[in-house]
Amino acid sequence: MYGLNDQVTVSRFHDIQLSDVYKETNDTTVLTFDVPDELKEEFRFRQGQFLTLRARINGEDVRRSYSLCSSPLDDEWKVAVKEIFDGKFSTYANRELKAGDRLQVAAPSGDFGIDCEAESEAKNYIAFAAGSGITPMLSIIKTHLAQEPHAKFKLFYLNRTVKSIIFKEELEALKNKYFNRLEVFYFLSREHRDIPLFNGRFDQEKLQVLTQTLINAPHTDHAFICGPEEMIFLIRDELVAAGMKKENIHFELFVSGLSEEDKARAAKALEKKVDGVDVTVIDGSKEFHFVLGEDHDNVLDAAIAAGADLPFACKGGVCSTCKCKVREGSVEMKVNYALTEEEVEKGFVLSCVSVPTSKKLVVDYDV
Repeated sequence: MYGLNDQVTVSRFHDIQLSDVYKETNDTTVLTFDVPDELKEEFRFRQGQFLTLRARINGEDVRRSYSLCSSPLDDEWKVAVKEIFDGKFSTYANRELKAGDRLQVAAPSGDFGIDCEAESEAKNYIAFAAGSGITPMLSIIKTHLAQEPHAKFKLFYLNRTVKSIIFKEELEALKNKYFNRLEVFYFLSREHRDIPLFNGRFDQEKLQVLTQTLINAPHTDHAFICGPEEMIFLIRDELVAAGMKKENIHFELFVSGLSEEDKARAAKALEKKVDGVDVTVIDGSKEFHFVLGEDHDNVLDAAIAAGADLPFACKGGVCSTCKCKVREGSVEMKVNYALTEEEVEKGFVLSCVSVPTSKKLVVDYDV
């Protein structure tokens, strides 16, 4: 056990050198990590998973999660970081990092994607991606096509312009390598295409045309979607309406801001907040005790302020890095972009958005 004044150091991050840094587009940089042999087993990953990166930027401890765009078959660990407005880590990665620099990196994590099927299985897959949402898709597509010789993939990829298409050359090379097994359809929102269908964002009308022409929903085994929340749920609902099983539609959310519905839910959760909560955190088979008062509205921030070293990345309820299980007491999550209904029913929560609603709370990270 350790208390409020104990120094807690949990070895989650490893100091790893960048073997290569290059610009994929004007605002996207690809980072390749030179994972040493002694860490390769720990860093083994499944297609669709992400790395959590950590750096001290202007004196601040900044952590962000980025999907691996390399395949686990490549023996490479690569992520693509797209610079976003006021993005602390993305700006740092795009403007300052170079080959030979070192970053703190946590082992791969995440539940997006599925395991590959037996080689004899002839599966039909589809994928939808917007912008940097291509990163986990590239890993998924490369791995399934390599390990399932009879599988076929159709990718529907939305970008602003041709020049902003991330990994276009690699996708074209994959099309040539897996001729007749991989089809890629590019959609542009700010540049005109000759075929009207490929102009503009995904909407209900466009998706209905796709499910009537290019997508045989009842005979599609799995769909993968990565992009903004509104796009994901629109595509999911249209695929289900066209005859696809909802449980076979897998998605990864890229959240840029809270919807009005989310803001209302967060406000409702905060109304239930209890102050002076006696909190116990179980982590690494140890217990950490502190009192959560008025200064913080969620378990993670309060625990870190009290001296705990807990896993986190986005702090927005998206990446699931801070997932833990409520053993005693109760919380109300302000938002939830990462956990399934089944996980929530089993008591799992995201500590970064968990508002305590009982006078005593015990959460367990060792799950």
